[in-house]
Amino acid sequence: MNEQANSRSDAPLQGSPSTEVLLTAEVFDGEPGCIAQARALADRFLARLVAEWLAVLGEHTRSDLMLAVSELVTNADRYSHGPYLLELEGDARRISVTVYDSSTALPVLYSPDPARLGGHGMEIVVALCDRVTAERVPVGKRIRAEFMLST
Repeated sequence: MNEQANSRSDAPLQGSPSTEVLLTAEVFDGEPGCIAQARALADRFLARLVAEWLAVLGEHTRSDLMLAVSELVTNADRYSHGPYLLELEGDARRISVTVYDSSTALPVLYSPDPARLGGHGMEIVVALCDRVTAERVPVGKRIRAEFMLST
């Protein structure tokens, strides 16, 4: 991915953004168990989104989102030099998973190659979600994966 990269479409997602969303975030320091803690945070977030916002999750939404969280947090853990922030935001129509880390190096999106060892994380995230953006920010970089929900 380059200076600011988008997957699939540069067009905005359908529907106007709501000013009210469910939001949760947590900082992780890279200690053992962080990826499991990030997944647990995402699981609690999804449960609240369904209960409080009456969000309808598709058949694979929960597993797709959990895998995207795992891949994004693993990349932040592996490639940044310091803590990273996982932010989950959503409403009844969409969910975004955002990871901020201290590295300014944007992720590389390789062409699919089943023979390649490693380097499949962003390929997986792009395949799972509706849109991925990666950009440099003052603290390093921000990667956001967005999922549209059934309505």
